[in-house]
Amino acid sequence: MIAVIVAQIVEFARRNAILVIGACLVLAVIAAIYAAGHLAVDTDIERMLPSDVAWRQNEKALDEAFPQNNNLLVAVIDGRTPDLADKAAGELAEKMRGEPRLFTYVRQPDGGPFFERNGLLFLSPEELEKVAQQLIAAQPLIGSLAHDPSLRGLFDALATFVSGADTAAAAQLDPTLTTIGDVVRRVVEGRRASLSWQQMMTGRKAEPRDLRRFVVTRPVLDFSGLEPGETARTEIRRLAGELGITRENGLRLRLTGPVALDDEQFATLREGALRSMVLSVVMVCAILFAALRSVKLVGAIIVTLFAGFLLTAGFAALAIGSLNLISIAFGVLFIGLAVDFSIQFSIRYRDQRHRLGTFPEALRGTALTIGPSLVLAAGATAIGFLSFVPTRYTGIQALGWIAGAGMIIAIALNFLLLPGLLTLLRPRGEPEPIGFRRAAPLDRWLIEKRRWVIAAAVVLAVGCVALSPRIAFDFDPLNLKDPKSESVSTARDLMNDPMTTPYTAEILAPSLQDAEALAERVGKLPEVAQVVTGASFIPEHQDKKLPIIEDLALLLGPTLNDRQPLPPPSDEDVLKAMQACAEKLQSAGQPQSPAARLATALKAAVARGPEIVAPLQRAMLAGLLKQLDSLRQMTQAKAVTLADLTPELRDGWITPDGRARIEVFPKGDARDTSVLERFVAAVHSVAPEATGTPVTIQEAGRLISSAFVQAGIIGVAAITLLLAIVLRRPREVAMVVVPLLLAALLTLAVTVVIGMPLNYANIISLPLLLGIGVAFDIYFVMNWRAGLTYHLQSSTARAVLFSALTTLSAFGSLALSNDPGTAGMGSLLTISLACTLFCTFIILPALLGPAPTARIEQEREAAG
Repeated sequence: MIAVIVAQIVEFARRNAILVIGACLVLAVIAAIYAAGHLAVDTDIERMLPSDVAWRQNEKALDEAFPQNNNLLVAVIDGRTPDLADKAAGELAEKMRGEPRLFTYVRQPDGGPFFERNGLLFLSPEELEKVAQQLIAAQPLIGSLAHDPSLRGLFDALATFVSGADTAAAAQLDPTLTTIGDVVRRVVEGRRASLSWQQMMTGRKAEPRDLRRFVVTRPVLDFSGLEPGETARTEIRRLAGELGITRENGLRLRLTGPVALDDEQFATLREGALRSMVLSVVMVCAILFAALRSVKLVGAIIVTLFAGFLLTAGFAALAIGSLNLISIAFGVLFIGLAVDFSIQFSIRYRDQRHRLGTFPEALRGTALTIGPSLVLAAGATAIGFLSFVPTRYTGIQALGWIAGAGMIIAIALNFLLLPGLLTLLRPRGEPEPIGFRRAAPLDRWLIEKRRWVIAAAVVLAVGCVALSPRIAFDFDPLNLKDPKSESVSTARDLMNDPMTTPYTAEILAPSLQDAEALAERVGKLPEVAQVVTGASFIPEHQDKKLPIIEDLALLLGPTLNDRQPLPPPSDEDVLKAMQACAEKLQSAGQPQSPAARLATALKAAVARGPEIVAPLQRAMLAGLLKQLDSLRQMTQAKAVTLADLTPELRDGWITPDGRARIEVFPKGDARDTSVLERFVAAVHSVAPEATGTPVTIQEAGRLISSAFVQAGIIGVAAITLLLAIVLRRPREVAMVVVPLLLAALLTLAVTVVIGMPLNYANIISLPLLLGIGVAFDIYFVMNWRAGLTYHLQSSTARAVLFSALTTLSAFGSLALSNDPGTAGMGSLLTISLACTLFCTFIILPALLGPAPTARIEQEREAAG
């Protein structure tokens, strides 16, 4: 009945070719116009996951309590010295605050007035005592620089100290002379250099963490584009350029955070999309021509595919309205799968044209012989995609609807538009049989040795099942992004420091007291490195630290607060001070001593004349005034209470109604999946409502992987039911499903052998395998049912092979993408297609054996 209905549809298209072609193309144009005006791209990843699950509710509650912590863009500033990084971060944050149209919220998590005033209180009592002693020892230098904050003041002070220092004091001054000498020498040689006044005054050597500052902002996003944060990112770079935050000035600016990570991934996808599409189209056309040997047939298929693509886009605009980051791939999927129907139809047409001769008879014969197979294959493929719709993964549901409808549109066009185009173009006849005659020996071997082939397939399946426990799933979405992009490389860099990793858990507590109690319990977990609450910004042991700071203020206060500083010197004044200092150093120091080396460097600088003054000022005084001001503020520190927290700091940890946020840092390498799993499990054992990036990564991974498993089960069950209804014979249903399941097992086993984990992106290959594989198997089983024993010589085998090659060219081009997620999806699609072909061409013929009609003839011959 299906064959007759398809034959009638094809005959209608042949008799009314112009009308059918015109109607299909007009509908395609209307769909294209509608899609262009109504089909949007939604890049908001949050909408791709369900909002009603518990972990999303916890995430939503935290986001609503602290909206300023959502959709963040993070500027990471690294400086040659802490002074440079401090100054640059402060200036950039101030500039960004002046543009509320782009930046709704700006803060410095490790800087700003609060930390500048109370920084000494966050040292341990022992560290504070050492710093205080160092500052007191440096009091003469500090006083001289406060009175004359210039190169003249610096070198006058050095000359005074050296000339009046005894042997012990001179030895203590050696590190300072060495540091200044290195800076002067580098400037004279034309190299980059900066003097760290923080290190000079405190005696603390700068650690990598001290050289880095952060500016965190919540930018205004435009979700209508592929890069919602592009405008904000561009503005930050422009402001940084104005402020001189460049490598030439000893500074480096990098952008990371969720906004930058997503933007750069979208940019990478966009860059590779055009290349993949062009390469895919070129390869598809080349393979189609190799399969069909007719420009007219290839042209008819291309027009059919293009019309189907436009109609599917129109359906997406009408039924869905927007594409997400997964459903946007429907175009490549449509071409890769729909081309199979066209190839099957066209190659069967060539076969029938050779057998029957005339065009009308060949077209009718094509419809009668391949029509039921195509209907069943299209229905099964559509079911494979529609099986995504009942799952909880909202990101894939849209793709399920669009791709499922696309398969129905594709098969309809192959029975209407393609026959109409063939009628209009009238391809030439076929003088030779269509098929692979050279495959005859393999065909006979597979039938003769079918028991051995089946036994080998069973052993192979058992081996694949044995490997299945080792299948890995990579939950970390960062591994799906280009590691060479700035945002990803910066994020990985931050992960090297447990205190700056973005992979932290967060808990919303009813009050600050509850937060402190819960933080104490969480902090005792061996998987936790640190716990931070709003109370963490109230320094401990203030009763021991404040007396030290008061003594420091008493001694340094008059020195720092010079009410009559000298006016800036001229270049000649600076050169005279440098010459005088060099002479004092030369006479005071031993050969090759730090003093002598500094004297040599100063003489070389003086020899350069006034032109050396400006670069020396930039290198040696960039952070002096800020450091002096910071010292004035820190020596005036008072006891800190919760009320003393700045509004910006308090609002980041405590809501107006008193609820408090807890941030928990993992111990160990946060990039290690097992570390994160143990960390999340440990935190959840104490605080089940905990959320944050590690929780989202794992819970989303579980939801997505379970959604694909659910879709696979639904798809296989629905396809099996469809096959049972149409084929009505359990053995034939099994012949379609068994090779399909073996191909899936083989694909998963290959991922284990080559060390390729499944992830959010490449897991989409498995349902595609379901759609492709079931179609190929159906073609062979339907041929077997019609009496064909030797499949590899048939036109169907030729069609399946070239269909697989075109699909491979469409999907395999994705493997060349710069985006690791897309490239991984292309690689796994290639692997799954190869496994499918192996099972279809080798295992399935052996499972089928001689066709029923062939067996009857053999039995008659034996009986006769």
